[in-house]
Amino acid sequence: MWSNDMKWGPLDRKPGQGRPRATTATEDRYLSIIARRNRGATACQLSRDLYAATGTRVSRVTVSKRLHETGLFARRPAVWVSLTSTNRRVRLAWCREHRDWSMDQWATVFFPDESRFSLNTDSRRMFIWREPGTRYLPSNVREIDHYGGGGLMVWAGIMLDGRTPLRISPYERGTVTGVRYREEILEPYALLFRGAVGPKFILMDVKARPHKALLVDEFLESEDIRRMDWPARSPDLNPIEHVWDALGRAIATRNPPPRTIQEMKTALLNEWDQLPQEMINCLISSMKSRCKACISVRGDHSLY
Repeated sequence: MWSNDMKWGPLDRKPGQGRPRATTATEDRYLSIIARRNRGATACQLSRDLYAATGTRVSRVTVSKRLHETGLFARRPAVWVSLTSTNRRVRLAWCREHRDWSMDQWATVFFPDESRFSLNTDSRRMFIWREPGTRYLPSNVREIDHYGGGGLMVWAGIMLDGRTPLRISPYERGTVTGVRYREEILEPYALLFRGAVGPKFILMDVKARPHKALLVDEFLESEDIRRMDWPARSPDLNPIEHVWDALGRAIATRNPPPRTIQEMKTALLNEWDQLPQEMINCLISSMKSRCKACISVRGDHSLY
């Protein structure tokens, strides 16, 4: 029988008290400070930093909980390309020209684009610690100019109520030529969509180097295909960029994730086919709002 004189041991707790807190208030503040100084650090890295500084060892789950308590959450960063004053001026003029376009006009535009997917570090898989509502603060934005390393280059095009199949090839610099652009993209897909839309069909053209080849100009002129000159460094204006984001998220959440180039290729093809057309239509329908958002910041990065 228990004696009335028996004392509670150190592991005996009254009901409802729960487990002792693994960190002190000072350690919680330390985690918050180092997470804000290095927003790209993982919870495991922050756990190791805390142990090195204080000798307290906690799990990554505990680290995440402490940061949540201080208003920090792991989110994908906004990724922007840098803009010059000329870029801003051209973007502003383009948006003013197209801000009053109707959906009937945007429905005639074919948005082709290419993107790169890697088995290694990818901006769609990286997270930073930030407060809600601060995605576009300078400290939470990552500026890029191009990708490096190996992977797969994909190409596709979207329209209202339609899309092309996804084309995939190994990523090697210089492999996309004017000839390949005409034979593998324009002839099979641009002509197909132009036939469906009619003479009002417009090709959105980012004017990459292969797109500016003389043989490409001659082909488009011979087929009476109009080009829409696209302002440079404007992924926020291009609805297909959000389609690439959706594709990247779908790949990143696969379990197990692709571990080889062939597995990545299979995953990309499968996930592309499963993307809802309703999402693509919604993105194209946002073009008027994209133009207005860019105008409101005088050609600078918009919130898209």
